Amino acid sequence: MASENQTFMTGFILLGFSDLSSRVQQFLFMLLLLFYILAVMGNLLVFIILTMDPALHTPMYFFLRNLSFLEICFTTVTIPKTLVNLLAEDRSISFFGCALQMYFFFFFGSEECVLLGIMAYDRYVAICNPLRYSIVMSNKRCVRIAVGSWIMCVALQFGQITFILSLPFCKTKVIHHFFCDITPILRLSCTDTYLNDIVRLAASVIFLLIPFLVILSSYIYIIYTVLRMHSKDGRSKAFSTCASHLTAVTLFYGTTMLVYLQPSVGYADERIFAVIYCLINPMLNPLIYSLRSKEVKGALRRRMWEKMSFFRLS
Repeated sequence: MASENQTFMTGFILLGFSDLSSRVQQFLFMLLLLFYILAVMGNLLVFIILTMDPALHTPMYFFLRNLSFLEICFTTVTIPKTLVNLLAEDRSISFFGCALQMYFFFFFGSEECVLLGIMAYDRYVAICNPLRYSIVMSNKRCVRIAVGSWIMCVALQFGQITFILSLPFCKTKVIHHFFCDITPILRLSCTDTYLNDIVRLAASVIFLLIPFLVILSSYIYIIYTVLRMHSKDGRSKAFSTCASHLTAVTLFYGTTMLVYLQPSVGYADERIFAVIYCLINPMLNPLIYSLRSKEVKGALRRRMWEKMSFFRLS
């Protein structure tokens, strides 16, 4: 028991990308740093535009604003520590630091899953039941849905992470990943983790599978409704509003489901998929979602014109 407590107190070592050569790690550092800056700046720009322009204070852009804020937090949980570890010899992380990283990673990740499901339902109501859209997706109801999803994720992920971190860790302290993920942490426990695996799978069903089924069913109805439209312009407009959401959903769910709905995934595969949903997806979302929208591009041009006019007058 003493050895277990000692391991518990000293924390862990993140193996990360230490198996690669120093030159490859330096190149990876520059690449990830560039992607991280693009992800944060892109989502921050979208968040500011959607917040400042009153014309974009609609349910769809309200959820997009939530998503942009969420992506900044989600990628910041793991990538800065990964960047430090790529250059530092000491790759240790305290037990408390690992617990916080794991909690916030799964909190923001699960909230993104729920939010993508809500956004799919929003598109379903807008296209399949447009006359009731203002009632079903009223401003008050949107705020309640968003707040409710955040509270649910806070509570459920706190319970899951607490249950996992209560395990004794008496094996090697090396985590075969670049951040504190559930599966590599469970591999370090010296007790049976069967119940933890059941809880992990149940959480994956709640936060991955159920929102995915909501998205799938929403788009089945959307496609059916769009195909029945007589106007080609109406069909084109309806599909264009959904294409960006489908692209983001495919990228995010395609990688996360491969990792968290399988019993075991290889170390190399875990790292590749994790880079995609931790960094690549947040970096691309501003382009996929918002900056391709005519309304958002129009708002950006208006803001830029206002700034240029201000400097001219001054």
